Amino acid sequence: MNPAPKRAGSWRHFLEQHWSSMVAADFFTVELTRGWGIQRVHVLVMMHLATRRIHIAGIVDEPTQAWLVQISRNETDEDHGFLKEGSYLIHDRAAVIGEKLKQTLAASGVTTVKLPARSPNLNALMERVIRSIREECLDRFVIFSKGQLEYLLREYVIHYYEERLHQGLGNRLIAGEQGQSQGKIRRRTRLGGLLSFYHRVSG
Repeated sequence: MNPAPKRAGSWRHFLEQHWSSMVAADFFTVELTRGWGIQRVHVLVMMHLATRRIHIAGIVDEPTQAWLVQISRNETDEDHGFLKEGSYLIHDRAAVIGEKLKQTLAASGVTTVKLPARSPNLNALMERVIRSIREECLDRFVIFSKGQLEYLLREYVIHYYEERLHQGLGNRLIAGEQGQSQGKIRRRTRLGGLLSFYHRVSG
């Protein structure tokens, strides 16, 4: 009897099998307002899909393969690297993601998974978090420098972790204390009141 034909699993099946060990990565651009005009920079963000934790891996004028290789070394560090929890890194088809990067990640046990062309739905969580970063934070500011951009992103990530409820996690926080069910309602803010979080306090 001939062997059964090889059947490729669906993307949904792949996600279900490897969900807890998958990290998504993508770039988005931000325009800085300079005295001489507009400067565009690229932000590399990563997300651990199972926990929804996000990490700003770097900001650069123009990403190169050499820069990405160095980022990959940083993020696979056994003590502090964001990719130490991931076995698979899913990414789009950007030309800057080359063989040297894949080899560097493979040496640390991380397999890269390239998404098909024009398929943002296959990286929907990453697309959504980039939209949230833009709409809830960056689009509300005129940004003049990388230092200011780093500050805004740092404050947003703290808000995203500790103060923002996530429907995909059952309306829970990623980190930080869950709110009490009784007590007076208090408002906490970041970035001059742009980001708000309401919680209850006893007494």
